[in-house]
Amino acid sequence: MRRMAAHVGIDARHIDIEDIGLSAEGRFVDLDGRWIERLFKLHAWEHIFHEEFGQHVPASGTQFVEPAWKSILSNKGILPLLWQFNEGHPNLLPSRVDQDPSRPVPKGWVRKPYFSREGANIEMRTPGDQVISVDGPYTDAPYILQAYSPLPRFGDSYTLIGSWVIGDLASGIGIREDDSLITKDTSRFLPHVVID
Repeated sequence: MRRMAAHVGIDARHIDIEDIGLSAEGRFVDLDGRWIERLFKLHAWEHIFHEEFGQHVPASGTQFVEPAWKSILSNKGILPLLWQFNEGHPNLLPSRVDQDPSRPVPKGWVRKPYFSREGANIEMRTPGDQVISVDGPYTDAPYILQAYSPLPRFGDSYTLIGSWVIGDLASGIGIREDDSLITKDTSRFLPHVVID
């Protein structure tokens, strides 16, 4: 991303997140005390909200590439609400809050933490009663249950397509393939861009 920014003339520098400071004026600054006007970060918002500097985000004046409001969309807790208000919508799966994550996953359902990434802490029980799970760090989070919907299989791979739409224009897709029904951080990834 930094290389792409530099290619179009944007002065982009790398900084480790632990090297970001806070000025007396409440602005995020680099090691030289320069204000960080724009910041792309991979550190999850749900972690930042609970960290020391999290409270300073709103008044910092820094524009975050992937703004804080995106944390709402990455929170799986929104899925039961979407289903509640749009039950039967063809682009949604039945979802509900898991009131008791200590119970076994019901047949034909998938248990997911509100916040997780790349398959971490996912547990599914297929309609055929096959149990598949992936360990991870999100053990203390609330969970949802979502109806099982099998990924298409091509050869030995299960395929998932993520799409990006800007306005109302298709802009890109990412194809992820895995040997398991749960897409993980070790999955193969092939990005695509849509060009007119």
